[in-house]
Amino acid sequence: MEKNISQQLLEFIENSPTCFHAVQAMTDILSAEGFTELKENQKWHIENGGRYFVTRNGSSLIAFTVPVQEMKGMHIIASHSDSPSFKIKENPELESEGHYIRLNVEGYGGMIRAPWFDRPLSVAGRVIVKDKAQGGFRSILVDIGRDLVMIPNLAIHMDRQINDSCKCNIQKDMLPIYGDLSAKGTFMKLIADTAGVPEEEILGHDLFLYNRQKGTVWGASGEFLSCSRLDDLQCAFASLKGFLAGKRQEYLAVHCVLDNEEVGSGTKQGAASTFLYDTLTRIHTSLGLSQEDYLIHLADSFMISADNAHAVHPAHTDKADPANRSYINGGIVIKFSASQKYCTDGVSAAIFRDLCQRAGVPVQTFVNRSDMAGGSTLGNISNTQVALNTVDIGLPQLAMHSPYETAGVKDTGYLIRAAEEFFC
Repeated sequence: MEKNISQQLLEFIENSPTCFHAVQAMTDILSAEGFTELKENQKWHIENGGRYFVTRNGSSLIAFTVPVQEMKGMHIIASHSDSPSFKIKENPELESEGHYIRLNVEGYGGMIRAPWFDRPLSVAGRVIVKDKAQGGFRSILVDIGRDLVMIPNLAIHMDRQINDSCKCNIQKDMLPIYGDLSAKGTFMKLIADTAGVPEEEILGHDLFLYNRQKGTVWGASGEFLSCSRLDDLQCAFASLKGFLAGKRQEYLAVHCVLDNEEVGSGTKQGAASTFLYDTLTRIHTSLGLSQEDYLIHLADSFMISADNAHAVHPAHTDKADPANRSYINGGIVIKFSASQKYCTDGVSAAIFRDLCQRAGVPVQTFVNRSDMAGGSTLGNISNTQVALNTVDIGLPQLAMHSPYETAGVKDTGYLIRAAEEFFC
């Protein structure tokens, strides 16, 4: 079972080199399961017992099912679709020394930079073209899908302190080599050919580098798995699997995947946006319910903010809190923070622990060392728009924000089982 789930996860992530591809992969799964797509610029016609999904920007998604009977409230699991990477700038080609063509990139999110060197990378994302048939604009997903660029290290002979620390300047040290001088002027043509449109028709693009190394299951007993973008596609995948497996009989069941968590969520499709609020209120309006009905349901609702957590690193055990320490394959991690970087409190922790007990799933706790600042995630940010009891959880992993992260083969299944129980 664990092996099968791990292979499904690795396949899902391989097919999701960017947030746009991840959302497309999920909409394909939902469509195959009989979900109806809704458009934000069209009227919604929602019925009890219906299954629906809506996207925003092609990078955020909300899927939901309406119970046949009167709903008791809302059960929501939120994760995110984006991961740290390099975004390709406008006017992407830079000539160097009359011999190389490099791509002009900027950092997206708080990445670990060193592992991006000396590994095959490719380019994926979307291009925007004019829709001649329907009017307006059309987004086309692109994925070069082959080893295309490389960020080479400087040889140790030229920098004897290279192993002391990695203080890499993205603009100077980390522009990937695309080709020799003969490649000049061909990058956007390559993108256009991949999209199946003339180069001059591309009016905009959102393109990113991604690691081409395939995911793998490894360890003495095959207990670990490693691949790109585990943070946070592991949670998005497990949440979706549990959402589809659940009976979804009593509550409005909501699978929510938001973009731009890695850069603060302050976008039209991020956790700080109105996307979740707009969707929930439109559902109530379409069902003939009032704003007061929405607020009553909100008071009886619960959200799980699912974003991966730090496992104890075997070489740096001192970086973890003395008592609240999470380990790979040890179960779902409940995350706490007095500064409310995580929004778990005593009530939401109790509710989630009870849920996991019913699902037969182990839980762990994570709190940052008191002298170390931690990151934030979806829960506290989304609560500024949709305020409800929320627990911040994650699956334990190593090397978070590396282009090749490590997690456990058991933990994905734990979250699937908890999500299935949650979406009762």
